[in-house]
Amino acid sequence: MVNAYILVQTEVGKATSVARSISEIPGVVLAEDVTGPYDVIVRAEAESVDDLGRMVVAQVQQVEGITRTLTCPVVHL
Repeated sequence: MVNAYILVQTEVGKATSVARSISEIPGVVLAEDVTGPYDVIVRAEAESVDDLGRMVVAQVQQVEGITRTLTCPVVHL
């Protein structure tokens, strides 16, 4: 299982609706609006890095109101 944080920038005033939409995507554990350089932080999980990439590109990035994402896979050192 691969876990990741996805940092999301949105259009002005869209953070709440983006977080709500993303939270409905299978594999998303948590999506919350935050303050700072990113507007939404998402915790997601997938079976593989490839599955995670497909989720981000095919589902997360397609949510209306998103301008940019940054995916940060969790590592265990």
